Amino acid sequence: MTDARRRVFLDLEGNGNGTVFVIVAAPTGVVYEVQGGGHGCVLYEQEGYLLPVPGRALDEELKEIFVGELKGSGSRGVTWPPELLDRLRTAVALHVHGSANRDDLWPAPLVLDESRLAEADEAWVPVLTPDGPGVLTWENSD
Repeated sequence: MTDARRRVFLDLEGNGNGTVFVIVAAPTGVVYEVQGGGHGCVLYEQEGYLLPVPGRALDEELKEIFVGELKGSGSRGVTWPPELLDRLRTAVALHVHGSANRDDLWPAPLVLDESRLAEADEAWVPVLTPDGPGVLTWENSD
């Protein structure tokens, strides 16, 4: 049985402008693939739809956490110290609009999905969006 879903590789390497995206989980038939995990170069995927987050250099604190503090080695299996976890919560609290079929027209902050914290890695952090679960992704450091 073949997978009929369309696959899109988000090649964020070398963009250098701090672009971040949210992939909102949804049964769209489109699977987004992203390289993450620091030097581990892990291929992650999420079926859903893509929300660009407007702004520049939005990944600076995320890079400080994953490249600076965690040394680019990814974060699988990390026990998050409270201070670093607080920094991650703040770094992902970017404001995004939900889908157009909602009544609220104001952007809402993303929230770190701590129920999926074990999935967090460089360039791949689980978040809660106005439309439900998703992942925040940006340029991997390798």
